[in-house]
Amino acid sequence: MSGAYLWVPFTLLAAGGQVMRNALQSGLTKEIGTLGATQVRFVYGLPFAATFLALYIAISGERPPAMEATALGWVLLGAASQIGATALMLEVMARRDFGVAYAYIKTEPVTVALLGLVLIGDRLPPLGWAAVVLVTVGVVLSSLRPGDGMARLTEVRSVLVGIASGGLFGLSAIAFRAGIEGLPEGSFMMRSLLMLVISLAMQSVMLLAWFALRGAAPLTASLRHWRMSTAAGALGAFASAGWFVAFSLTPAANVRTLGLIEMPIVALVTRRVSGKWLSPREATGFAIITVGVALLLLAYA
Repeated sequence: MSGAYLWVPFTLLAAGGQVMRNALQSGLTKEIGTLGATQVRFVYGLPFAATFLALYIAISGERPPAMEATALGWVLLGAASQIGATALMLEVMARRDFGVAYAYIKTEPVTVALLGLVLIGDRLPPLGWAAVVLVTVGVVLSSLRPGDGMARLTEVRSVLVGIASGGLFGLSAIAFRAGIEGLPEGSFMMRSLLMLVISLAMQSVMLLAWFALRGAAPLTASLRHWRMSTAAGALGAFASAGWFVAFSLTPAANVRTLGLIEMPIVALVTRRVSGKWLSPREATGFAIITVGVALLLLAYA
């Protein structure tokens, strides 16, 4: 595979892992609440991420690079932003207006592209910008359910929750890419896995401190559901490893845009199992997403 496209398989692996992790976290939310399900991704994911890094070091023989204060600052920003974004996303999953709010969450590629340009100077080619816009339009169309007209698209709570979650996810993606790029040396695999472990360690400390101050009920509840919590943590670490490696290879906007290819794939599989046909709105949205992804890949041909 050409080096220009090396980020593609890592992104696709990450998207697949994320779909399965989100499904497990959504189920956990019903059992142990939003905060309990949120912390599973980080606290339970840390041991798996550390194992990935240890295996890479053992196989490659590469030594971890020296840390830079600026890189740690970026990762801290990304860690805090991601916790907030995940909590808001799980809150959206539990609401009746899921389709509307989720449509706003998945406008994230536009946020990532703009923040990447402003904060770290990531520039996309013209076809890349076109792909970001097309995929975002397709996601909004395909996320809406029958009856989600213009009136529902302007519901204040859905708009605020969705945009806030998508914005925080976008900020975390840019911050993580900046942190990885901020390391002075090391292969892309080493820098990515090392910063993943550091970010999950930061997030685990934040959440455990919160539990110590406000009560550990969400944590103890996750222990009662340890099998599902461990599986969600493992899938979360796997997906995050894919995202971090992809971030080290290309602008975060490319990664987040391609990652949305998960939506039509999951929907088609779900419809195949349930026997239900896609609505015209869903079919149109998925077609637009596919065209946008094709433009994105063409931009780096």
